Amino acid sequence: MSAEKQQEQQQVTTTPLLAQPEKPVLSEEKKASLCSQCDEYKQWMTQYSPTVRFMFDQIKQAGGYVSPNKINCQICEDPKLGGFHPDLGIQLCANYIPDKWVLNDTLSHELIHWYDNTRFKVDWMNLKHHACSEIRAASLSGECAIMTEFWKNSGMMRIAKGHQACVKRRAALSVVGHPKCKDMEHAKEVVDEVFRSCFNDTRPFEMIYR
Repeated sequence: MSAEKQQEQQQVTTTPLLAQPEKPVLSEEKKASLCSQCDEYKQWMTQYSPTVRFMFDQIKQAGGYVSPNKINCQICEDPKLGGFHPDLGIQLCANYIPDKWVLNDTLSHELIHWYDNTRFKVDWMNLKHHACSEIRAASLSGECAIMTEFWKNSGMMRIAKGHQACVKRRAALSVVGHPKCKDMEHAKEVVDEVFRSCFNDTRPFEMIYR
């Protein structure tokens, strides 16, 4: 089994897509092109994104270190934006990330998982721990900013549902993939159970700013 295939199978957390696109057959040339573009986006964000650079610093202050070798652009078989594993690092799915702004939110999301793993010693096989980190990552990464959600849903989002509804939805979509989660209803129940305390915990940020 290749290292990339093994990493995809072992991701503890995943950043889901809201819609399930078709899975086109990609030539090796196209795969290389997508990974190259993803690497360019990644390099730009690691240098210039305020959120990404802030998270690097906060992880370091918490006693961790984000090695550049542990943030990898790959072709993912499952439709998702990325994933995190405490040993393998961050996976960015080059064939599902359309631009550098989506990569920024995805990388920020996974870095919040990295921070939680460093700062709070998360037990990723504990559903409540997993749900809590997914809530925080969805809330703090910027992926649930009102205009981001509005754009991703092509104007179909009801603005009144707001930030919290987006966070709950995205957290449940991630938690449902946990091996101990029975189904989507179970995922929603776990997210609801821990939502208030985890949503209100904005560390390492002072507040939700996006």
